Amino acid sequence: MSDYEAIKYEVSGNRATVIMNRPDSLNGINNTMMRELYECLSHIAEDDNIRAVLFTGAGKGFCPGVDLKASTSGVKQEPSKKIYFHITTLLHDMPKVTVAGINGACAGAGFGWAAACDLRYATDSASFNSAFLGVAISGDMGGPWTLPRILGASKARELYFLPEKFKGPDAERIGLVSKSFADDVFHDEVNAIVDRISKSAPLAIGEMKKNFVNAESMPLKDYIELETERHSRVGASEDSREAFKAFVEKRDPVFQGR
Repeated sequence: MSDYEAIKYEVSGNRATVIMNRPDSLNGINNTMMRELYECLSHIAEDDNIRAVLFTGAGKGFCPGVDLKASTSGVKQEPSKKIYFHITTLLHDMPKVTVAGINGACAGAGFGWAAACDLRYATDSASFNSAFLGVAISGDMGGPWTLPRILGASKARELYFLPEKFKGPDAERIGLVSKSFADDVFHDEVNAIVDRISKSAPLAIGEMKKNFVNAESMPLKDYIELETERHSRVGASEDSREAFKAFVEKRDPVFQGR
């Protein structure tokens, strides 16, 4: 699964790292990247070994959206498919905790992908912009669905209708990212967060992620029924008993995923 052209895919322990890898364009999107991201994230979603996913960019950029130079150059690209736009769905819905490590320019579709992740962290120098109106398009990758849930309806609309660049500390101030880190410590800080999540009990973290996804579309009464069933089932697991035992014995738990 690691033989890609426009992305890199790495697995370490119970975490995966997906890196958009077109640094010469600050990781601008082409059709090859779209296909590879969709294929890679689809694979991760089905991999029971993975508990956390770091989604980031190579070099000095996260993802500024479509590679405008490539898309207007006349050079033939591989065909695109409508299903590739569900990269957003995969980042949001997969039963893994997805973490956007925003290390540079984050705009357009890249802005939408970051918003689809469970958690977002940025460098202080990272630059954000919805950017769609600047190229006279209405937008893709789900921002009007995700952003109101993160920022509230009014602020989400402002970012789209009145697009302007803003930096990591401003993204933290408005609640778009959980934390903006100094550039020189960003990678260590974000990797520590992803490592911590990846060591969580696999049944518990997977079902917890499903709870958040289901809660967005279910009436409270129905959701409580589903949540209670999961809580009882996971609470009766070997992993839960191991966690209680490890707490009493003052040691790290060893989870088996059952």
